[in-house]
Amino acid sequence: MNVDPNRTIAELNELRALTADENGAQRLCWTDTWLKARDWFTAKLTGPGLEHVEHHYDSAGNHWMTLPGVSKEALVLGSHLDSVPNGGWLDGCLGVLAGLEVLRGFSQEYNGRPPVTVRLVDFVDEEGARFGRSLLGSSALAGTHSIEADRVRTDQNGIRMEDALRRCGVEIDRFPEAQRERENAAAYLELHIEQGPVLENMGLPLGVVLGTKGVERHMITFHGQEAHSGSTPMNVRKDALAAAAKLALEIRSIAQKHPDAVCTMGSLKTYPGIVTAIVGRCEATLDQRDLDAGVLASMYREAQDASRRFAAEERCTVEWSRIWNIEPVPFHPELIELCDAAIRGVCGACHRLPSGPLHDAAEVARAGIPTVMMFVQSKGGISHNKIEDSKLEHLAQAVRAFGALAESTMAWIESKPGKSTKGS
Repeated sequence: MNVDPNRTIAELNELRALTADENGAQRLCWTDTWLKARDWFTAKLTGPGLEHVEHHYDSAGNHWMTLPGVSKEALVLGSHLDSVPNGGWLDGCLGVLAGLEVLRGFSQEYNGRPPVTVRLVDFVDEEGARFGRSLLGSSALAGTHSIEADRVRTDQNGIRMEDALRRCGVEIDRFPEAQRERENAAAYLELHIEQGPVLENMGLPLGVVLGTKGVERHMITFHGQEAHSGSTPMNVRKDALAAAAKLALEIRSIAQKHPDAVCTMGSLKTYPGIVTAIVGRCEATLDQRDLDAGVLASMYREAQDASRRFAAEERCTVEWSRIWNIEPVPFHPELIELCDAAIRGVCGACHRLPSGPLHDAAEVARAGIPTVMMFVQSKGGISHNKIEDSKLEHLAQAVRAFGALAESTMAWIESKPGKSTKGS
């Protein structure tokens, strides 16, 4: 299949010029800049090679492009156009625009009617940056939405999620209807920047993703005793911050027992939070991730045990409350092999690695659709930052390898027994 990586890179730059400022990408979901990005993308669908492509928005606001094939069985490509505030020029949108190029390639190769249906989806609110709920659109597709909890979420200006969605023409109560888009989905492919340093450290442009790590995310509250910082002897203090600080160091050794595990205490609030008072209450967040469910459960238990031990040492108490969790999501073994072969065909070498960050692919896989992801090297391992970048030659290799993966996956779908041959 003929794809033009230079066109994809040019479109990425065009989108950056349209929706970024001196601080980086500003395509925060449900905002005017994000809507501008979507309008820009929709205009691309009228270009050469896309004459046979139909498009619509589902009930959750996900944007679907469909190239009908001889078979209704569908190869789905996807990612997201939304970004975090002050984000990078590649996160999410690379996958959408590379998918658009692959869609063009299939349309041109098969004169507008490929052997199987090919679909491209731009999922809404993958980042969850405004309301704290990641993977919103793909969770609607997967049926793992949490409508009642989500509708009342508010942004930093007090605007409710339900109202922000309605302003963009989306009714949160209709999210379950998005599951209709799963019909005939035979495979899902996603291209994304790595957002980490592994491929760069190995000197490799591309890698195949084994799955997304499971996540345990908790609020841990240590309770001590507020007291005057000048008059309270050190040996009688009940310092909640001291207990939290010990845990912040301990989680590093917990994670380091496992090669791909990570543990992060990313937020800390102290009360009363003044220089002249011992901390009486300390609230900390803990994020733990691994691809192995057993490792994840073990790290969770170890962190709990450590928190109780440190609380006792500092004459405090501790309580845990779950913020959110998701199980590890392994990707499809046959598609992993196809992805590996596609990368080797373009680059000559490939590495297999898990994804620490979550992606829409995780929700698609949870819906039972065979899924795999391809990563392209990130400079310095940096993402969610205006300096996020990948070498242009690596982006070009990614588009070509992603096209090759799409071709081999189409053949894989055709080889499956029971495939529908009825036209859509």
